[in-house]
Amino acid sequence: MRLLVASDLHGSLPALHFLLERANELRPDLLVLLGDLVYHGPRNPLPAGYDTPQLLRTMPDLTALPCPVTAVRGNCDAEVDLALLPFPVADNAWIAVDGLRVFASHGHHVPERPPCPGFARGTVLLRGHTHVPRGETLDGLHFWNPGSLALPKGGFPASYGVFEAGAFRVFGLDGRLLLEHRPSAA
Repeated sequence: MRLLVASDLHGSLPALHFLLERANELRPDLLVLLGDLVYHGPRNPLPAGYDTPQLLRTMPDLTALPCPVTAVRGNCDAEVDLALLPFPVADNAWIAVDGLRVFASHGHHVPERPPCPGFARGTVLLRGHTHVPRGETLDGLHFWNPGSLALPKGGFPASYGVFEAGAFRVFGLDGRLLLEHRPSAA
């Protein structure tokens, strides 16, 4: 199974166009959006191509992709914005993929490192929020983050994630591999 994972578009129309192009090229089984889709947030600068009205007019193109969309709410996603999206947005989502239990959330309510009460060993915590790519295993929990398509932080370039063939990979927009993580047995 192939997942295409993106987070933290923050209203950037170029980021959305890039995501649509990658989804059409990769033809994933599922597109996972990890929140902060429309608004840039009070502590972030305006991303390149910030155009929320056009972004919202373009969002229906995601529903025309040959894969379903699973979207979770970020800390900058206001209900007024979510009501304008053409797909449902949950607080979090469980995804079963290739024998893994993946908990998808924006991440602002989930610890960055163990202990993580309520999560069994072997669980993948797939999150955005920090805008920093991540792939590591700590105390039997797997932490994955695709970084941000629009407002990268920590010296990283804008990025997105792909899970397939047992590995989570994060790529820069130029296609360069930034990290790879293969979850080990719990």
